[in-house]
Amino acid sequence: MRTQEVITAEAQYLVHTYTRPPFVLERGNGMHLFDTEGNRYLDFVSGIGVNVLGYGDYEVLEVLGEQARRLIHTSNLFYTEPQVVLAKMLVERSFADRVFFCNSGAEAVEAALKFARRWGHERFSSPKTRVLAMHNSFHGRTYGALSVTGQSKYHRGFEPLLPGVDFAQFNDLDSVEKSLTPQTCAVIVEPPQAEGGVIPAQREFLQGLRELCDERGMLLIFDEVQFGLARSGELFTYQHYGVEPDIVTLAKPLGGGLPLGAVLVREEVAQYIGPGDHASTFGGGPLACSVGIKVLEKLSDLQFLRKVRENGEYLHSRLMRLQARRSEVKEVRGIGLIAGVDTEFEAKALVEEFRKRGVLVCTAGSNTLRFIPPLIVEQRHIDEAVDVFHEVLEQGVQA
Repeated sequence: MRTQEVITAEAQYLVHTYTRPPFVLERGNGMHLFDTEGNRYLDFVSGIGVNVLGYGDYEVLEVLGEQARRLIHTSNLFYTEPQVVLAKMLVERSFADRVFFCNSGAEAVEAALKFARRWGHERFSSPKTRVLAMHNSFHGRTYGALSVTGQSKYHRGFEPLLPGVDFAQFNDLDSVEKSLTPQTCAVIVEPPQAEGGVIPAQREFLQGLRELCDERGMLLIFDEVQFGLARSGELFTYQHYGVEPDIVTLAKPLGGGLPLGAVLVREEVAQYIGPGDHASTFGGGPLACSVGIKVLEKLSDLQFLRKVRENGEYLHSRLMRLQARRSEVKEVRGIGLIAGVDTEFEAKALVEEFRKRGVLVCTAGSNTLRFIPPLIVEQRHIDEAVDVFHEVLEQGVQA
């Protein structure tokens, strides 16, 4: 199909839940994507943090092809080896004792909320069922995940949401303490808020949350769907902060482009979950888990993580140098290989200007530009993206 044929058919046959730019992506190679007209784009979106190894990683493709020829799906009615191997790897590399597999970040959050409420019911004579979340957070669009998302724009027209959810200010322990109740069973937080503007958590805030949860008998849930699995420069974001949670949600990079999410839990939580309490038909299937094993092997490599930290520092230093030169750039935030840049322009307009110049970036709020490249990015790619940013600001942004 030609480009316009695809765009016209999409408008006719798909539910209109997305606004897409007028080009059709066809293939990828390394750090670049190519559309049906032959145009090449430097990718600083990475499938919203999914494609951490870029496009066409040879080892991932080898595993994918081999497993596809052997077994793609069985359901969780039966044992398969890749699921057990990947769970073991995640446990051995983390704080966790057990793993539950699903298909996405939103599903991982749903499972985490169910596990926390089951724990609150079973652990206390007077059940604890309330969950404390943060304003400006984003945890997904399914009902439970949406209910703990602290942005009202996502709620409109879908109320009533899940009851028993309270909100506090991010990075504000006093606000958290005032928002807690005797029935609070868990606190859920993104270590850095991603969709809310790439806002890092303060170390003291997360340490304070850990202490409050210990003192008051609550679980601490970290949503690491976007920042987890090497994006921060550590395998897990909680390692960057030196604070261990009780539950962690993972997804985006884990399946190497295939749908795969995971919930990491301590035994204290897992002991209350039994057969029939939660399930997923597709979760942890042999194809996705086989790829996940290879992805996790590569992301766990100490040299790979060191390179992420080095390139993350370089990305932020280049953006901060641009900020020093251009008054239109108001703030640069982030950790590792993700950056949020506030400007005086509407972010969507900037995204379009980047695309015209062959670089793909995305937004994280109305005035926040988000840079989230594959973790294989090199300094020359960062230079190219930031140079394009400077060119856009020099030449002006079309409204």
